Parts: sequence; structure tokens; C-alpha cells
Amino acid sequence: MATTRRKPSSASNVTPLRPDLTAQQAEETKEKTGRRSFGRIDQLPSGMFRARYPDPDNPRRRIAADTTFQTKTDAAAWLSRKQAEIIEHRWKPAPPAERDKITFADYSARWMKNRDLSPKTRAEYQRALDGRLTYFNDFTLDQISPGGIKQWFDAQNVRYPIARKKSYEVLRAILATASRPDEDTDAPPLIDANPARLTAKTLNRRADGTTPRKSAKVKPASLNELATIMDALPERYRLMVLLAAWCAPRFGELTELRRKDVTVEYDKEGEPDAGILHISRAVTWPDPDTPIVKEPKTAAGVRDVEIPPHLLPFLLDHLDKWAEKGDNGLLFPAVESPGEHMKHGALYKVYRRARKVAGRADLRWHDLRHTGATLAAQQGATLAELMNRLGHSTVAAAMIYQHASAQRDRELARKLSTLATSPPQ
Repeated sequence: MATTRRKPSSASNVTPLRPDLTAQQAEETKEKTGRRSFGRIDQLPSGMFRARYPDPDNPRRRIAADTTFQTKTDAAAWLSRKQAEIIEHRWKPAPPAERDKITFADYSARWMKNRDLSPKTRAEYQRALDGRLTYFNDFTLDQISPGGIKQWFDAQNVRYPIARKKSYEVLRAILATASRPDEDTDAPPLIDANPARLTAKTLNRRADGTTPRKSAKVKPASLNELATIMDALPERYRLMVLLAAWCAPRFGELTELRRKDVTVEYDKEGEPDAGILHISRAVTWPDPDTPIVKEPKTAAGVRDVEIPPHLLPFLLDHLDKWAEKGDNGLLFPAVESPGEHMKHGALYKVYRRARKVAGRADLRWHDLRHTGATLAAQQGATLAELMNRLGHSTVAAAMIYQHASAQRDRELARKLSTLATSPPQ
């Protein structure tokens, strides 16, 4: 006997959302398709579950539970209750939640605690919070306005424009987080929008009210300038210049190099034939007296860099005379404190005079790394090879399909030596 589906009575206040599906059928459909017939459940990075459902008054908008759930079953039960409220016309929009009145001091401390920062970056941020940004400590987040930030920024000492700008950048980063929903709980933002919105013109304004033009491009050192700088330096620093300019390590990577990080290969006659720098660590200085050795931020920072063969005699001579003994001995230890890392300021005491002798008072130490990249590019290095040599992780999408081979890097190193030893034309 055929069954007929009864229509709901006009007197009834119950209007099924899916009259063609029983509750059991809906649950079976969900299990088969992996999708719910009402609402959505997501697992958050914290492991908790978030439940959301379409707003009956605005289906494009989703309403989330004001809490998260330990299990998916609990989240599904909450959605079932909300579905029943809608079906039985008992549903009402929840009143807007009152935002916490949290001070900038309390929120910035929480923000710092939850951030994965390098020791140096954490120390820099904390200096800003303990210094210029104490101005905002007693303000609640909703009391910080664009006008108030502008007034604070203009009152800062313009004799230190870099410190002023860095403090503002920390402020902007903290308030940006406060203006977004919580990633773990989906809690609503603490403020409607980030009030830190100063223009580049304001941020870069000098004490006299003018804005500097964009700085000129870095001018790499020529081969003659490099030779002059090297000759003007004390002997123990010469290999540093050569490696910085031809292998392009960062200063922190260079001053953390140890004997175990250098490989020298010899030919059948016993002459040095090839060399490799194994770069896997760097030293940073959160404060002037605290060196911290850490791994690179990205996997690209761990790399093997071929040493141009013309540097090998200088390398071997330096290992005999100036590097510390033992596999763990530093290649470039501090002069006055054996066994400790060389500081940037100690190097500049001799480097400033040497670059002035070469007529390149503008050549920063980091520009030697730029010089190395330029020389390699001039010898036909591909973008992938340059990124491998420099330890860069940018242009990540393109680099998935490109790989710098070790043999190609060795050929590149030989070309660099040929460039250095060829007579000028």
C-alpha cells in the first residue's frame, strides 16, 4: 500500500527546513558525504572545535558559538539545538557581546608572550614597549585613536628617526592583531579597525620637515676596491673580506663559522682544489653583551657554498695563523676575548679605515654580500643558484620547480676565481 506524505497543518507553528529528509536520513547523508545538512564544524589549530550556522536573517553571514567545544559531538549537539530553535520559531539573534576593556600594557604583554620571535627581535620589541610605547600603557585598546597616535609620533624626538619608526611599527603590529578575530577561538576583534595608519610621508619626515628621497641603489665594490680594502686591513681580517665578497654570507653567519664548517678538497698532487662553507648557524646579539647562536629562520638559510678556488690559499693560511684550535674553533674569534664571538663594532674599527683608503666610505659591510651576489650574477648564475648561494627563501613558488645543483655551484665558484685572476683588458 502506497504511503502519502502529509502536509503540515496551517495551525501548526512547526515548519521543517528539510521536509523531505527525516532526522535519521539527514544524519546518514552527513556520514556518506562528509558534510552536515545544517551548519558547519571546523577544528581549530588548538584542537578545539568551532561551530557555525547561517544567520536566518542574512544567510550570507555565519553565526559562531560564543565558545569552542572539546569534541565534535558537543559542537554537533549545539548546532542541533540551534536548528531546533529556528524550526520552532524560537530563535532570536544574540545580543552583541561586550568587548573586554583591556589596557595596552596588559594586551601587549599577552601579545609578546604568544609570539614566536627570535631573541634579537624579542629584545628589540621589548625595548620599544619599555621605552617610547609606555605612553599608551594606561589606555584601553578602544581609547587609542589615529589622532592620538599621530600626536604621540610627532612628539617623539626626531633626532632618532629609526628608533621612532621601529616603535611605531611594533605598535601597529600589536593593534593589527587586536583588530582581527582570535585565530584559536574565533573570538571577535577587540577593536573595529587598526588605528595605526600613519602615512609613509609622516613616518619618514626629517627634523626639518622634509622627506628624504629614496636612497640610491647599493654600489658594489670593484675588484680593485676589494683588493685595496683587503690590503689596508690587519692580516687576521683579510679572509673575512674575501669570504664576505665572494661567498656572500651574512655577518652573523660569518662570525659563527667554525673549523668543522669548512671542507677543503685536494687534487692528486696534494694541492687545494675546492672548498665548501657549510652554513647552518648564525650569531645574533639581543643586547651588546649577550651573543645567541641560532639556526636560520628558514630552511634556505642552511646551505653549502662553494669557495672560489683563488681564496683557498688565503683560507689555509688563516686556519694556520688566526683560527682557534679544534673542530669547534671559531674562524674569526674576538681579538681581545679568545673563544668569544667577534662583535660588529670591533670589526668596524678597522673596516672603516680600510674602506676609506679604497675611496669607498659609503661601503657598508653588508654591501660586500651585495657585491658577492652581483659578481655571481655577472657570471651567469640563475635566480635559483643565487638564492641557494645567498640563503634566500623569497620567490618561494617559483623555487619549488628550480634547484641549484652542487656541481653548478662549483662551476660558478671557479668562474668567480677566473674573474679574479684574469689580467685586466
